[in-house]
Amino acid sequence: MEKKKTDMKAIVRAYGMIFALILIIVIFGALNPRAFLSSTNFWNITRQMAILCIISLGATLIMSVEEFDLSVGNIASFSGVLSALLAISGVPFFFALVISIILSAVVGFVNGFIVTRFRVMSFIVTLAMGQVIYGITYWLSDGAIVFNGIPESFKVLGTGKFGPVPYLTVLMVVAIIVFQYLMTRTAMGRKLYAIGGNEMASKVAGIKVKTYKTIAFTISGAMAGFAGVLLASRIGSASPTGGDAYMLNSYATIFIGKTLFREGIPNVLGTVVGVALFTILANGLTIMQVPTFVQNIVTGIIIVFAVVFQKMGSGKNE
Repeated sequence: MEKKKTDMKAIVRAYGMIFALILIIVIFGALNPRAFLSSTNFWNITRQMAILCIISLGATLIMSVEEFDLSVGNIASFSGVLSALLAISGVPFFFALVISIILSAVVGFVNGFIVTRFRVMSFIVTLAMGQVIYGITYWLSDGAIVFNGIPESFKVLGTGKFGPVPYLTVLMVVAIIVFQYLMTRTAMGRKLYAIGGNEMASKVAGIKVKTYKTIAFTISGAMAGFAGVLLASRIGSASPTGGDAYMLNSYATIFIGKTLFREGIPNVLGTVVGVALFTILANGLTIMQVPTFVQNIVTGIIIVFAVVFQKMGSGKNE
């Protein structure tokens, strides 16, 4: 009997959030099946997931080495504004995209360099860097939303489709496959997890901790920049605060993911489930015409629950 209880607790700890996701789908499906369960809404959900998922995948690398990057939202805003301004000035979309991603990666590299070189808290460094990037973004945009003169070619990647499948969905799936392979099938992924598990032991084992941490920050910055361009492309405009909400939500999805598959450890598939849970919940509440402030309350409760659940699951709450 005791063994069954233990097994049940283990199952709940490992798959509780998946059960919660299924429950949310069942509830919204029952309340409004015509709108929520339609194929159109399914593809809409995947498109809504894409931008948050891309930012969260980059942040998952940061969390895997037990660090934080609180500048990802500001980087996304900066990248979106920069790419839109470049497009308006006549730069082809591909080059606007590449330039924005490269500069975002540079910001990530600077974050990683400062954190590892001077051994300061990533929380403080990236928070401060986020303010610097916000100031630059505000200066570039004059504090206004950039939309006048944006060419139609700029909007193709964010709004286009392969038949019923949005381009954003395809990009998200490719990113998930690449990051899952990176974290589970490569030496780099194993080293990142080793650093997160025990940094001192990793140094003794010969792992270049500073190098790999800096790489993680650089990739995170690049992914945030990529997401920022996609966000601007999707809505056809760029706001100096457009990416702000993604910072908190991205880490919330990672904490949810830490309760799944690899208990207490950031992992790609867990992060994807967290993104799905957040997106489907927001989509369902919007369809039910629930006010935005109620959605914010529910989101906040989920974040708190996810953190507590992860702590309980890790056995470190005593």
